[in-house]
Amino acid sequence: MSRPASTWPRIIVHADMDAFYAAIEQHDRPELRGKPLLIGGDSPRSVVTTASYEARPFGVGSAMSMVVAKRKCPQALIIPPRMHRYAEVSRQIMEVFDTFSPRVEALSLDEAFLDMTGAERLFGTPLDMAAAIKWAVRERTGLCVSVGVAASKYVAKVASDVRKPDGLCVVEPQDTLNFLHPLPISRLWGVGKRGEEQLRALGLATIADVAAADPTWLRGVLGSMGDHIYRLAQGDDPRPVVPDREAQSIGAENTLDEDVRGAAAIRPHLMHAADRIAWRLRRGSLAAGGVRVKLKTNRFALHTRQVALRPPSQNAGDLLDAALALLEHFDLREPMRLVGLAAFDLRDLAAPVQGELFGQGKRQKQQQLDAALDKLRERFGKGTVKRGSDV
Repeated sequence: MSRPASTWPRIIVHADMDAFYAAIEQHDRPELRGKPLLIGGDSPRSVVTTASYEARPFGVGSAMSMVVAKRKCPQALIIPPRMHRYAEVSRQIMEVFDTFSPRVEALSLDEAFLDMTGAERLFGTPLDMAAAIKWAVRERTGLCVSVGVAASKYVAKVASDVRKPDGLCVVEPQDTLNFLHPLPISRLWGVGKRGEEQLRALGLATIADVAAADPTWLRGVLGSMGDHIYRLAQGDDPRPVVPDREAQSIGAENTLDEDVRGAAAIRPHLMHAADRIAWRLRRGSLAAGGVRVKLKTNRFALHTRQVALRPPSQNAGDLLDAALALLEHFDLREPMRLVGLAAFDLRDLAAPVQGELFGQGKRQKQQQLDAALDKLRERFGKGTVKRGSDV
C-alpha cells in the first residue's frame, strides 16, 4: 500500500495508453475485439504503426516492416490508420489529465506526465491518484491506460510499462533502487538496441551493474552517455514536468512504394509535404522560422539539410521554395526510399514580428489563396483541390 504522500519529494505520474491506435479500432468496431491487428499501410514499404496485444505474442511490434509482420502473424488484420480519430480521442484524454493537474506534459498523442505534487488532499495517496486517473480515462473513452507513479519522470515512465496492459505501478521513493536495479539495461532511458549491445559488451547487463560501475570509467568509455545512464541507474532525474509543451517542429514524410532519383522525382513529394505542413501551421496560428529536408537512400542512409526562413512563413510556397533550394546540397544520384520535410523554429503569429519591406504584395496574395484553399478542403475534403502540377 502506498505510504502518505507527504513523504514524497515529488509525485510524478506517467500515463501511457495501451496499444492506442489498435485499442481505438477495437473500441469503435466491436467485431475486431480479440483479434490480432496491425495498424499501418499494406504496401511493400509500409511499417507497423501499432500492433494489438493479440498480435504481439507472435513477435510483432511497432516500426517493424509490414512485410515481416505479416510473415510472423499471417492471420493479423491490417487496418489503415485514422489519424483524425486518434487525435480526437487524444484530446479527450488530455482533457481528463487536465482535471487532475495544471502541470501536464504531453509527450505524444497517447502519453503524458502529470505532476501531482501537493494534490494528496484532493485525490488521496499516489495509489489513489493513479487509480482515479485510470478510471477517469476509461469512463471518458472506454480505453485502458497504464499508469506509473514515482518521484521522478524516468522512474514513473518505467513503472507505467512494467505491468502493461492496463497496468498500475507505484514506486515509493525509498524503494526506487530496489525497483530499478534488477531491471535489464534496456530499461535505461535513451539506451537503444545498439547502445544495449555496447553495454553488454562491457559486461553490463542490469541497471544494478551500471549503478555499481565506476562513473569515471563509464564516462571514459561512453562519453556523456556514461554520465547519463549512471545518474539514471541511481534514480537521479530532477527534470520537471513542463506543462503546455510547445511543438518543436511540424513534419511530414513519406516512405515511398518505389525508389525515386533526382530532383524532379523528389519535388512532388516535397510539394505534398509542404501543403500538409502549411495547413497545420495555419491551423495552429504558427509560422516556421526554418525548413528541414530529410532523405533516406535505399541503403537506409539518412541525410538532412536545413535552412532558416526570413521572414518566418506559414505558406506552402515558401516552404517548398526553401526545400527545393536545399536539394542542391544532396547527392541525388542515389535512389531515395523516403522523402521528408519539417518546419522548425515555430513562431506564434500573435507575437510581434519585424515586417519585411519588399514582397508584401505577393505574400498577401499567397495568404489569401491559402485561406481560400483551406476553406474548400474543410468543406469538401482534403482531396478536393489539387495543384496543377499534380494533374
